[in-house]
This record gives sequence, structure tokens and C-alpha cells, in this order.
Amino acid sequence: MSAFLFAFAAVALTSLGSRDQLLVAHLAGRLGKTLGLLATGLLVSVLTAGLMAWAGSTISAMLPPAAKSMLVAIALVVAGVELAWPRQMRLAAEPTRSLGAIGLVLFGYQITDAARFLVFALAAGFAFPPLAGAGGALGGAAALVLGWVAGDQLAGWPLRAVRIALGALLLLTGLFIGLSVRGLIY
Repeated sequence: MSAFLFAFAAVALTSLGSRDQLLVAHLAGRLGKTLGLLATGLLVSVLTAGLMAWAGSTISAMLPPAAKSMLVAIALVVAGVELAWPRQMRLAAEPTRSLGAIGLVLFGYQITDAARFLVFALAAGFAFPPLAGAGGALGGAAALVLGWVAGDQLAGWPLRAVRIALGALLLLTGLFIGLSVRGLIY
């Protein structure tokens, strides 16, 4: 159950202000809060979390316990850096209504973001990877539902400050775990 809860919290929090959430919020504001958009986002969240959990379980069989903990530490550090990294996202003034195109873009955003990398690492680090996948899927779905409900109002939220604070927390946590695994701190 720990894998589920950690993955849910990690993905839900690291997805605040993420590219996929901002895209869904923008599309919901421009095109309306359609159920097709929401269903596409939820399907992609389940698919990407499932793929990353599968990849994590595959690599888990090859890693000794200390390496699994180090993988989680590295994932936390990478996620922290990704959250704090400044970026500009240009959103289309006249976005497409094609759910297939929206799904492909969401898939590309999600499969390469810090949240799904955390699902990968947690699936490798915990005993039952499907729970990490389920937690990641629900966390990603929660973030997209928030973006869908908020619509254009999400752009006015202080997401940059939240992402920097979460990034610092993840970075420090990852460093602490990594140093503990190496035996440098207890």
C-alpha cells in the first residue's frame, strides 16, 4: 500500500503546473469542458503510469536493494530539478479539437515528465509495482481533473512558487536518501 500512496502523492504534487495539466486547463478554457477531453486525459494518465510501472518492475528484477533505493533517490533529485527548471510554454490560440492529437501530445508530455519517472522509480523500489502504477495513474488523473475544472483560471494560480518549493523539497529528500544509501549519513 505504501507504493500506491507514495506514487499517488508524488504524481499529484509534481503534476501541479506541469505541461499536461496546463494543456488540459487551456483546452478546457478554449474548447469547453468536454467529457471527451477529460476521458482522453484520464486514459493517457492510466497508460503512461502503467507503462512506467511496467518498466520499473522490469528493471527491479535486475537491481540489488541498495540500487533500488539509489534509483528512488536519483528520481527524486531529477524530479526536483525538473520542477524548479524555468520554462516557457506556448499554448495555441486556436487549439485542435482532435482528441487523437490531444492524446498524443499529452502522452508525449507525460511519458517524459518527472512525475512518471517517479512512478518508474517507485515501481522499481517497492515490492508490488502495480500499486505504484495505480497510484501514479490516480495522481495523474487527479491533476488533470483539477486542470480541466479550473480551465483558464489555472494560469492565474501561483504555480511557479509551488513548483519551486516542491522541487526544493524533492531535491533535499533525494539527496538525503542517496547519502543514506551510500552510508554517508544515518
